Amino acid sequence: MRFRKPIDLDALMTLPTIELIKISPNKRYAALMANRIQENYDVFVKTTYSSGDLVPLTRTPEVTYIYGWAPDSKSVLIGEDKARNERIALFRVFLDSPLEMHPLTQLEPNFYLYGAQFGPRGDYIAYAMNYDIDTKRETETFRIVIHDLKSNDRLVVARPDRPTYPELDVDPLNRYILYKRSDEDPSGMQWWIVSLDGDNDREVLNFGPKAKVEAQWTYDGYILFNTDTFEGQKTDHVSVGLLDISSGNIDWLSTPTSGDTYSFSLVPDYSHHIVVGEEVEARKRPFIYDLKTNHLHSAVATSGNLWPISNLEDDEWLGLFYSSMSPNNLVRFKLGSNDPETFTPLTDILGYSTVRKEDLTPAEDFRWISADNTMIHGWLYRAANPNGKTIVYVHGGPTYHSEDRLSPQIQYFCSMGYNILDPNYRGSTGYGVNFRDLIKKDGWGGLDKEDVRTGIEALIEKGIAIPHKVGIYGTSYGGYLSWISITHFPNKVVAAAAPICGMTDLVVDYETTRPDLRPYSEEMLGGSPTEVPEKYHERSPINYVQNIQAKLLIIQGLRDPNVTKANVAEVEKKLEKHKIPYEKLVFEDEGHGIIRESNVKVLLQRLAQFFESSL
Repeated sequence: MRFRKPIDLDALMTLPTIELIKISPNKRYAALMANRIQENYDVFVKTTYSSGDLVPLTRTPEVTYIYGWAPDSKSVLIGEDKARNERIALFRVFLDSPLEMHPLTQLEPNFYLYGAQFGPRGDYIAYAMNYDIDTKRETETFRIVIHDLKSNDRLVVARPDRPTYPELDVDPLNRYILYKRSDEDPSGMQWWIVSLDGDNDREVLNFGPKAKVEAQWTYDGYILFNTDTFEGQKTDHVSVGLLDISSGNIDWLSTPTSGDTYSFSLVPDYSHHIVVGEEVEARKRPFIYDLKTNHLHSAVATSGNLWPISNLEDDEWLGLFYSSMSPNNLVRFKLGSNDPETFTPLTDILGYSTVRKEDLTPAEDFRWISADNTMIHGWLYRAANPNGKTIVYVHGGPTYHSEDRLSPQIQYFCSMGYNILDPNYRGSTGYGVNFRDLIKKDGWGGLDKEDVRTGIEALIEKGIAIPHKVGIYGTSYGGYLSWISITHFPNKVVAAAAPICGMTDLVVDYETTRPDLRPYSEEMLGGSPTEVPEKYHERSPINYVQNIQAKLLIIQGLRDPNVTKANVAEVEKKLEKHKIPYEKLVFEDEGHGIIRESNVKVLLQRLAQFFESSL
């Protein structure tokens, strides 16, 4: 085996990642959010008909997001998280005057804002915010708002009864706003439509108080939806349907009885198609369905991963292609031509960096049996020049999953000689509804931690990992499971942990987090701290710090509104009480996760030093 040098960190810090993509209504441009090209995450524009450089639309030291295009394809809607506190301000940027950000909302809002979209005529934007316009105060629940771009007037058209993470979609026929509510149970979703004047606000999709439902408008004013509950029963695969809001009739495109095994559905922007797909061991298998011809086409690449974005002309599509060995790249592809060799690349993300493809390590499938005989799957990265040490990277969520996708952090540590395990523990998406919901049977910090432990033990049994030489880290829920691991596992299983923005006291976390996230805790733990206090106590790592045998590095963004710095303050008291040594790395200008490029470099250097000295 050829010896590989470690990937140079400065070179790694020039390897961009495309995060969000929005195609223009005229299909000539794609606006995308990417990092490591400029100082931070910025928005760029790219033509869809030829390769070439990305043209910056924003350039700030902050984080900017792309929400969408104006109907005339001449401007885009931008969000900026200026303070890294997730309080987004909206701006408009015109293609003929890039880098000029025209503010549409307060520059330093005292509320959270989500789901911004232009109306189909371009005369208003719609969004959700937890703010009372009359009293000028932040609220527990979100309001659906129509914001007139000419007068700057804001009209509240809907007020959901309970806090929830808001999602909305503007009717392409300019009649309604489709939006999500969770009025009946924290784990369930119902969808409502409200007229633009707010007079007609009614529920249109409800499959039970605990049913998960996702919904979007189609190009012709129907509602495409999928649900994990059919005829009152939870199913392992979603049912997909089209709702006619005028009659209330549903045209079921897929149900459990039809034999289809779909996991998701969505509507590509400005297209008469829908995308449905399966998820098999965290791999998406998308299919494109033409609503006009009723034809179904596979978009499953023969290698790597292909994600359809929108059709361009005839049978040609814009897509995103990626794998653990290839960064996210925009491509053009033709229906029926699923070999990546036939794709036309529009971007060359690897070309922005001196990192070479041969420097990268592929993700391998790795499977093991957990404590209750559940099969767990994840990704194993084998170092070309192993140093005898292993790092477990735990993804956040938990309702999320790690894919066969290039991770600069994983590649950096792997190039230094660490074998990497990236487990998709129970609760992860990508494995069906039943696996996703397994975590709710006994709650956060239950058998999901056993999935991690048994994964490490499987590596040790196979000789890939060595006892006392395993470290663990992750962000958000990955930080929480890192805390759980170090407070519950012996040193021979986990010898070092670096939780990033991880919950330590679940009661403190519930009381100090954003209001729309509290129902998520209730769903996962079976109630609020008042309703199930024993569960919150039992699953809080802070109550087990006296058990810590391993090395500990606590990492936190001090502006985090999700897992707040109160989690760190409380656990430090307990650590000091029990005389448990620890290190700490805080970032005053970061929120939930460390993403500013200068800070990411500091983080990776510190993690490398920590794992090197601790394992």
